[in-house]
Amino acid sequence: MTKGFKPGTFFQRDFDWHPPPLTPGYKTSIARSPQRARIAFDNTMTEATGPVFGHGMLGDLDNDLTLNYARPGQSAQGPRIILHGHVLDQEARPVPNALLECWQANAGGRYRHKKDGYLAPLDPDFGGCGRTITDERGYYAIRTIQPGPYPWPNAVNDWRPAHIHFSLFGQGFAQRLITQVYFEGDPHIALCPIVNTIPDKAAIDTLVAKLDMNHTAPMDARAYRMDFVLRGRRQTMFENKMEGM
Repeated sequence: MTKGFKPGTFFQRDFDWHPPPLTPGYKTSIARSPQRARIAFDNTMTEATGPVFGHGMLGDLDNDLTLNYARPGQSAQGPRIILHGHVLDQEARPVPNALLECWQANAGGRYRHKKDGYLAPLDPDFGGCGRTITDERGYYAIRTIQPGPYPWPNAVNDWRPAHIHFSLFGQGFAQRLITQVYFEGDPHIALCPIVNTIPDKAAIDTLVAKLDMNHTAPMDARAYRMDFVLRGRRQTMFENKMEGM
């Protein structure tokens, strides 16, 4: 039991900040949107106190997608990047031992998934998934390649921006977050029907990783900064169902 725990410890989500369930421009939301009114409950003890993760569960290359699927002596193809930042709670406090899991398309915009029919080639040295755990300061870092955009059958000529999917577990199930990270300067962000379900420009900005030249690996990889916020008014945008997998 967590000392001082009270039901409702994690603030309720502000649904005015998140996309409405029904957004016809994003066609699959028509089938996904609920048909009945939402019912809210206080957090239970289980939701607020578990699960717990430790760095001992990680493999040596779990946080390096450039190498964790590569053949000996090889590396994933594409622009190499370091995505890093902090995981914070709704009061801007660091969340240590938070589990971050990520999955993405390769540099050509194709997933290593049997249902991905895009014609871009697969990269034999890129699996497209990884994980890491935040340190005591709530800090994380992942090495990967910048994914490519890809077409999708929402409308005749819709493309997804380059993005990385993330699943985060904080200090309880109530701090679970599934989201997507985009990249600063991508023109497809403003054109994407999924992004355009978000009613607030400031909320969209919370999904965009910013170029961070102070944390690059010279002659190796550019860096992007992305901070995640779990629960509360400043929370990173929530996604009800994973797109692309």
